Amino acid sequence: MAEEKPKRKKILIIEDDSFLSGMYASRFNLEGFEVFIAEDGEKGFNMIQEKNPDLILLDVILPRWDGFEVLQKIKKDPSYRNIPVLLLTNLGQEEDIKRGKALGADDYLVKVHHTPDEVVSKVRSFVSRGN
Repeated sequence: MAEEKPKRKKILIIEDDSFLSGMYASRFNLEGFEVFIAEDGEKGFNMIQEKNPDLILLDVILPRWDGFEVLQKIKKDPSYRNIPVLLLTNLGQEEDIKRGKALGADDYLVKVHHTPDEVVSKVRSFVSRGN
């Protein structure tokens, strides 16, 4: 009988900068994750419903629905509220960080303060908790 492969963890990147989302997608693919990308908040929320990811990397400044709005919708919905959400944004003001955490973000990462390796490492720590 063939041994069953472990299921790849699914990451949804909601990011309107295609260069950044592509770079993160490549890194996560190399690390063995299954990656989905949405370039605006509304598409991102629809993808959550469709793909049921293990973790969401969410930008704050997005077209259609901003990241805070998407985060609120995720945390209000019993089907998705337990999915870890890491805000990955350029908004580094204390009030933005407090707002993100108050809305239920599991972590708040300011893009310029974290290398892609650090982001991958942070994601790994969150998805490994779910095992």
